[in-house]
Amino acid sequence: MDTIILSDWLGTRLERDAAEPMYRQVLRLVQHAILTGQLAPGTKLPSSRTLADDLDIARNTVLRVYDQLTAEGYVLSTTGSGTYVADTRPDTAAVRPRVFTRASEAGAPEESRAHRSLSTRGRRLIGRAGVAPKQWGAFMPGVPDVTEFPSRTWSRLQARLWKEANPDLLTYAPGGGYRPLRRALSDYLRVARSVKCSPDQIIITTGIHQSMDLAVRLLTDVGDRAWVEEPCYWGARSVLQSAGLELEPIPVDSEGLNPRELAQAAPHAPPRLAVVTPSHQYPLGMVMSLARRRTLLEYARQHDVWIVEDDYDSEFRYGSRPIASLQGLDDAGRVIYVGSLGKILYPGLRIGYMVAPEHLVDTFRTGVAELYREGQLMHQAVLAEFILGGYLTSHVRRMRALYGERRQMLIDAITSRFGDALPVMGDEAGLHLVLGLPDSADDRAVTAAAFEAGVIVRPLAAYYSSEEVARRGLLLGYACVPNDRIGPAFETLARVIEQHLSAGAMHAA
Repeated sequence: MDTIILSDWLGTRLERDAAEPMYRQVLRLVQHAILTGQLAPGTKLPSSRTLADDLDIARNTVLRVYDQLTAEGYVLSTTGSGTYVADTRPDTAAVRPRVFTRASEAGAPEESRAHRSLSTRGRRLIGRAGVAPKQWGAFMPGVPDVTEFPSRTWSRLQARLWKEANPDLLTYAPGGGYRPLRRALSDYLRVARSVKCSPDQIIITTGIHQSMDLAVRLLTDVGDRAWVEEPCYWGARSVLQSAGLELEPIPVDSEGLNPRELAQAAPHAPPRLAVVTPSHQYPLGMVMSLARRRTLLEYARQHDVWIVEDDYDSEFRYGSRPIASLQGLDDAGRVIYVGSLGKILYPGLRIGYMVAPEHLVDTFRTGVAELYREGQLMHQAVLAEFILGGYLTSHVRRMRALYGERRQMLIDAITSRFGDALPVMGDEAGLHLVLGLPDSADDRAVTAAAFEAGVIVRPLAAYYSSEEVARRGLLLGYACVPNDRIGPAFETLARVIEQHLSAGAMHAA
C-alpha cells in the first residue's frame, strides 16, 4: 500500500461528525492497517504535512498520531529519512502452529473449548460453582434485608469522616486493618459470641472467603487433607479445593460433625485442617454438642490440626440466646474464627474478619498485606463508629425480631399447604430454613422450575459431595422477603413442588 492509497484508505473511513476525536480515529485505523498487513513492514508513511493536507486535518493531529505509533512500536522514525512501518510479525521460530491431536478439537463448540482451557482445579471450581444468577428476591438464602439498613445513620457517620479528610484513611490498610475497628470488633465478639480475643488478634478481610483463603494459603500445602461437614457451604468447598486440598466429607447428625467417626477410621492420617460451622451448621442448622466440641478441640491439639470456625450468621437465633463460639473453648490456639458483617448489615459492604491465634498474629498480618494489599479504610472507619455508637447492636436486635416474624410466617405457609408431609429443618437460627423433599424428588429440577416461575431457592443436594449420599430438599431464605410477599411467593413455589411430586409419583407408578 503506497502513500496515495493510504490517504485514500483513511479518507474513506474517517467519520467527520463522530464523537470519537480525529486523533483517535486516525491512530486506530493506522494501527489496524499495520496489524492486518495492509501496511507491510518497511512501508514508508507519508510525511505529516502531506497526510494532513490529503485528509484535510490539522498537521498537529498527524504528528501526535506518529508520535504515538512510534512510542508503541508500530513505526520507526529516522531523522532526515522518514517514518517506516516496523516489522512486528511473530517470530515463526518461536511460535509454532498448534497440532490438533483429535480431529474434533479444531471445530469444537465454544463451550467445550473454554472447558479445555481451564486447569484441573479450574474445571472443578466452575463445574461445582454455587453462585446464583440472582442475589435478591424470594426465597434467596443467606441474604439480609438491605432495605432495612440504617443508611441515614451510616451516611451521617461517613460524611463526618470525609469532611475530616484524614489522609491515613485513603491509603492501603495496615496489616490487620483499622485498629479502632479491630478494637470495636473484639469488644463486640467477646460479648455477643463469647470469643476470647484482643484487638491485635483481629484481622480485617473482605469476608469469609478471603479469611479462609488466607488461612489455607498460610497453613496448608497442596495435597493436604481437610475435613469438611457433609453437607457443607459450597463457598468453603470451592476455596479449599482451589488451593489443592483433598476434602474428606464427614456426615453431620443431630449433634453436628462427629470427629470420632473419621478419627477411628484413619487414626494415623489426621487432616491438616477442619472447617466447621458449630453454632449453626450450614445448611442443615443443627448445633454441635458440647461433648463433640471438646472432642474436636482435643483431637486438634493432639494431632496439630487447624480448625476454621465459620460463624456466619449466629447472631440471629430465635427463641434462645446465641450459642457461644467454639473458639471460646480453645485453650491450645488451634481455632481460627472467621465471620462477616455482610449478613448483619449488607453483603456489598465486603468487610469480614478473622480471629487469629496469638502466635500467628504477625504471620497473618503480613500474609493479608502481602497477598491482597487491603484498603477500604474509610469504610472500616465508618463501621468502627457504627459499632462504637451502639448502632450495630440495636440493628441486630431489630432485625432479629423482623426475621423471626418472617420465619414464622414462612413456616405457617408451609404447614398450611403441606401439613407434616414435608419436614422443616434448620429453622432455629440464621436467615434460611430447609424444606425437606422425598428422596425420589429431583430438587435441582424443582429449583430450575421455581426460578422460571420467579422464585429463587437452592437445592439441598448441591451442598453434598456426591449425589449418592445427598438428601433432597430446598433452602428457603426468608430474611430478604417482605412480609406481604411471603405468602404469594410460597404459593407459587408450592405449585411447582406439587407438580414435580405428582409427576414423580406418576413416573414411579
